[in-house]
Amino acid sequence: MNKLDMDKKVAIFKALGNTTRFMIFKMIFTKSVTCSIDKNTDVSEQDAKAICVSTISSQFPYSQPAISKHLKELRLAGLVTMEKRGNKIYIEANINSVKELSECFGGLAEKYGDKT
Repeated sequence: MNKLDMDKKVAIFKALGNTTRFMIFKMIFTKSVTCSIDKNTDVSEQDAKAICVSTISSQFPYSQPAISKHLKELRLAGLVTMEKRGNKIYIEANINSVKELSECFGGLAEKYGDKT
């Protein structure tokens, strides 16, 4: 594994090392809540794979700017993508980052699994 790959994985672990960010990412990844539809949002703008910032914010006792800051950290780590549509920002998990982590741990488990 080269240094760039290692730095990327470390950034992901740092982002998920915060309890609130981990809970936010889990919510996005598992799609445990969906965006509310308001009269200003066209139903065709809804995305089954994405969740909007306002919906995430409504699930936590923090301000929307605080949640947005956590989402920015997740985005910078490559864990989520963000897209503005109309008056909402939709967040989606970056499945490739999750697969990379899974492969990382899978490789470790295979390499060291016989030593327990």
